[in-house]
Amino acid sequence: MTHRAGAWLILGALFLAWSNPHPAEAARHVIEIRNMAFAAPPAGLKAGDTILWKNTDMFRHTATDRKGSFDLDLEPGAQGETRLRNSGPLEVFCRYHPNMVLHLMVGKVR
Repeated sequence: MTHRAGAWLILGALFLAWSNPHPAEAARHVIEIRNMAFAAPPAGLKAGDTILWKNTDMFRHTATDRKGSFDLDLEPGAQGETRLRNSGPLEVFCRYHPNMVLHLMVGKVR
């Protein structure tokens, strides 16, 4: 291999390394529970993201996934985190107040 061909090979490898997109880091979202309701769902949820659930209501609530992947019991003023492991629809409800329901759409892994 000539010196010139070797230089092109190195430049090509550097370009590929530079242009290869790195996966985005997982995001952290906050969903507040207040006035006997879950706040609006955040946009752009992806598998791998984390949700911080904050109960700012005066009542005890849960953030419970109908599929069973998480069940947080939150006293007034408490907070807890869940990690979104799978993509697809997710329905969250409160075990103490079954009329409290939140529908989330989780996108594919970043």
